[in-house]
Amino acid sequence: MRSITTLNLQYAHRFYGFKGEAQYLHGHTGILTIEVEDTVNPGVNMVFPCNEIYKTAWNVLKNFDHALILREDDPLLPAVMRVYEEQGIRLGSPQNQMKGPAFRTPLAIAYPECRVVVTKETMTVEGMIKIVYDLLKDKLNIARISFSSGVNSASQEYAVEKTKERCPLCGIALDERGICPKCGYHKNTRD
Repeated sequence: MRSITTLNLQYAHRFYGFKGEAQYLHGHTGILTIEVEDTVNPGVNMVFPCNEIYKTAWNVLKNFDHALILREDDPLLPAVMRVYEEQGIRLGSPQNQMKGPAFRTPLAIAYPECRVVVTKETMTVEGMIKIVYDLLKDKLNIARISFSSGVNSASQEYAVEKTKERCPLCGIALDERGICPKCGYHKNTRD
């Protein structure tokens, strides 16, 4: 069975080197849907609490919300970073409260302090799905990711190869020590 959650992301990007309207800097509202698959946890009668899927994903993906997403070879990138430096906001400002942890993967680098994400490939709906899966594959049993932005949509199915051990009290994934980060349940302790 699957539990499903949806996130909305506001972002700006452009298709550097593309011949057409998308070569210009423009903004989108993207809708990301994540489907998590597993057996129904008998203790809480659900696969994975959708609000916990959302929290797990949002902790990382909020770096894409209200962000500028540019390809690493886009000549706008150094110009934007230079302007941010001159304005004193390159390293963030007190108003920049909604940021996740910085990350660096082969597909993308997040600079949350200045709300910029740098990608290896052009940021398309397909590219976003690849990045999201790469960031979340070790945290959730992802069966499918869909992303729509404007009139463009894509989805990808994934084979769920391993099961995340979940808390019998609240349903969320146990950490590497067998402890629930939400309620404190210990897998190896009998109460």
